[in-house]
Amino acid sequence: MSKIPRSFRLLEELEKGEKGFGPESCSYGLADSDDITMTNWNGTILGPPHSNHENRIYSLEIVCGPNYPDEPPKVKFVSKVNLPCIDDKTGEIKEKEFHTLRDWKRSYTMQTVLLELRKEMALPANKKLPQPKEGTTF
Repeated sequence: MSKIPRSFRLLEELEKGEKGFGPESCSYGLADSDDITMTNWNGTILGPPHSNHENRIYSLEIVCGPNYPDEPPKVKFVSKVNLPCIDDKTGEIKEKEFHTLRDWKRSYTMQTVLLELRKEMALPANKKLPQPKEGTTF
């Protein structure tokens, strides 16, 4: 079976993200519509209900490097969040501590990453963690 080229894969993800075909709990799109390399993306996650994240909107930066989707994107929270897999100084996801990036598969997408981060927020060990004041950024 042949591999789908990076640009085709990212165009597919862009269309899905722009048309809102994914779940309502997360969204993503190009940071700059003129970025022909489709490298820099923005993402958002709606905090899961019944947690300290409820009614919050988290902003993220996603960088799909030249080897994406063979290698995971670099993902960084812009909005401050308290989670064990997030560097509390930079907002970057610690790849070794976040299973989706650590165990990356080519079939995963940016949507996969955002949804798995949201699940991470809802885990019993994380849902009641104290959170920074809403609206603060890294």
